Amino acid sequence: MRLLAACLFWASAALADGERAGAFDYYVLSLSWSPTWCALEGDARGSPQCDADREFGWVLHGLWPQYHRGWPAHCPTAERPPTRSMTEAMTDIVGSSGLAWYQWKKHGACSGLSAADYYALAREAYARVNRPAVFRKLTDPVRLPAKVVEEAFLKANPGWAPDMLTITCREGRIQEARLCLSKSLEPVPCGRDTVKDCRMKDALFAPIP
Repeated sequence: MRLLAACLFWASAALADGERAGAFDYYVLSLSWSPTWCALEGDARGSPQCDADREFGWVLHGLWPQYHRGWPAHCPTAERPPTRSMTEAMTDIVGSSGLAWYQWKKHGACSGLSAADYYALAREAYARVNRPAVFRKLTDPVRLPAKVVEEAFLKANPGWAPDMLTITCREGRIQEARLCLSKSLEPVPCGRDTVKDCRMKDALFAPIP
């Protein structure tokens, strides 16, 4: 019974929908490898992010407010939702206006910022990351440990430490690079529930089409 109660408490803490906007500890900047998302979801949806002429690599999945344990989501806020022009303006780094809208609704509203300020902060965080150029040079799919991707990011960003970054996998593919940031966008160590390192020895990494 105690174990069940503990599990229920953890689940509620990890998905704390409806928490107070602006009350969080740090951000997680999530960068998604676009060819992975397109192969697993985007192509089937006909997403414009996956059009061959877009040539997306690491795109901004989101800037997520985070607790040291768990994270807020869908926070009530007095801020007005983003306009269509705001979400459309984010497509150069997010991939689609639909994702930009969803990220505001689920995560941005918890930041305590206006939609315009949240998008501006997300763009600044994205711009501060040196995304390793080597991955854009791939012409064929490769299989590699997630550790190789992590090391490439650390080499490209000398101020980072291994405990500030995690690389995730999904369905046997390299999925995302997630960097932990302070509210002023300085890299910080990640909380335990943020670290979800992919342990695969040969995860698939597809090139940009």
